[in-house]
Amino acid sequence: MEKSNLNASEHRYRKERVGTVVSNKMQKTVVVQVMRLTQHPQYKKVIKLFKKYKAHDQNGVSKPGDKVLIRECKPISKTKRWRIVEVIKS
Repeated sequence: MEKSNLNASEHRYRKERVGTVVSNKMQKTVVVQVMRLTQHPQYKKVIKLFKKYKAHDQNGVSKPGDKVLIRECKPISKTKRWRIVEVIKS
């Protein structure tokens, strides 16, 4: 089996999230806030949960307020494990 012909996304599953850029004050790094809806276990009310991810932005194209698609990748630094795939909405 040749691995050279396989793309990384075809080879194995990588998580993807859609979120909003909160900060771009670091070099080649942005903070992306991802919102998800879940139901409270006791009260059954739908609540919003937020989580922030640090993502690698090689070209520095995203700015705060942009909606971006991020994909999981190998660790780039101590806290960076995500990479920006595309800017969905500026």
